[in-house]
Amino acid sequence: MNQVPPGFAVPDNWPELTTNMTIKKLINSNGQPITGVLEQEVEEINFQDYDLRTVMDRPRSRLARRWRFNQFQFISVQAPGWVFGMALVDLKLVGNGFFYLYDFESGDLLEQSFIQPLARKTRIEPKPESGSAFFSKGAVSVEITPAVGGRHVSLVAPGGVHVDLELMEDLDPLRLVSRAGYNGWVFTRKSAGLPVQGDIRWGDRVWRSDGVALGSIDWSCGFMRRETAWNWACIAGKLADGRALGLNLAAGVNETGVNENALWLDGRCIKLGAARFCFDRYQPGNDWTVSTEDGRVDLRFSPSGVRREKLNALVLASNFRQFIGTFEGYVVDNEGKTVRVDGLRGLMEDHFARW
Repeated sequence: MNQVPPGFAVPDNWPELTTNMTIKKLINSNGQPITGVLEQEVEEINFQDYDLRTVMDRPRSRLARRWRFNQFQFISVQAPGWVFGMALVDLKLVGNGFFYLYDFESGDLLEQSFIQPLARKTRIEPKPESGSAFFSKGAVSVEITPAVGGRHVSLVAPGGVHVDLELMEDLDPLRLVSRAGYNGWVFTRKSAGLPVQGDIRWGDRVWRSDGVALGSIDWSCGFMRRETAWNWACIAGKLADGRALGLNLAAGVNETGVNENALWLDGRCIKLGAARFCFDRYQPGNDWTVSTEDGRVDLRFSPSGVRREKLNALVLASNFRQFIGTFEGYVVDNEGKTVRVDGLRGLMEDHFARW
C-alpha cells in the first residue's frame, strides 16, 4: 500500500484512512467522493453521506439518495470452448439477475433472466472488497460472496442449473472513481485474467474449469448519468506462452479525467489509454475492431453468439447487446514487447441505459 510522504499533512476533508492506508469510507466529511484511480482498497461506499443536489443546487433528501444509487456486479468465465456470464443488478425500481453460457462447439446459447419489482430479494452490499451480493426469485438463487483472494459464485436455477465457481488471485484490480454528468459519480473495481476453479452444470451437460478457464469481475456503483451509453470489451485467456491475459476496455462511461482501460499479464495490472471501438450497430454480426490511443492494443473481434435484452418501461430503459466471440491481434506489455492475441475468447458490448 502507498504511504503518506514524510512531512505531508493529510487534509481534513480526505476520506478516513486505516493505518495501512485502506480507505474506510469513499465519501469524505464534506459529502464528496475521492476521485481518480485509487491504489488503496475501499472498505465501504457510504453513498448516503454524499451531498447529492439537483442541477439547481438544491439538496436532495436521504430517500432520494437511496433511490438514485445504482449497483451492479458482472462476472464472466472464459475458456477455449465456452463462455459464462452472470450479472446482479440493483436499480431500486427493479432488481435483475441474468446468466448465460455459450458453447462454441455446438453454437448453443443457454440463458435465463429474472426481474424483481422494487428490487425485492436483491441485495448488493456496498463493500467492494468484502461485501456479498444476493438475488432470488422462486426457485432461482444467486450469490456472489467474498473468498480468500477472490469471489465465490453459487447459482441454482430451474432446468438443472448448478454453478459453483471460485475466481482467485484477485490481487491487483483497477479501482477508480469518475465524475458522472453534472452531479454524480461512479465507482468501479475491475479485474480480468483470474484463475478459476469449479464447474457449471446445465441439465445433463457439464463444463469444468480445467486450468485453462480464466475469469473477470466487474463491481460498479454510483449516481450515474440519467442516460448512459457505452461500449465494452473483456478478454480472459491463456497466451501461447502460458501467461494469463486479462483485458478491460470501455468507451462512453468512466472517462471524466480517468478511464477504466487496463491489461493484466499474469495478474499484474497495466493501465492503458483511451479506447476506440469501430463497429456497425445495425449489422451486429460483422467484425469489430478496438484499439487504444497509446498504441498498446489493436484487436479484431469476430462474434459467434449474442445475448440481447430490450426494456422500455418509461422511467427505465435498456438496449443491451453482449456479444460472445474471438479476438485476434496484439497488445504491448510494460517492456514494450508485442504480445500476440490469437483465438482468445471474450466479450463485446453495446449498451444504452436510462436509469
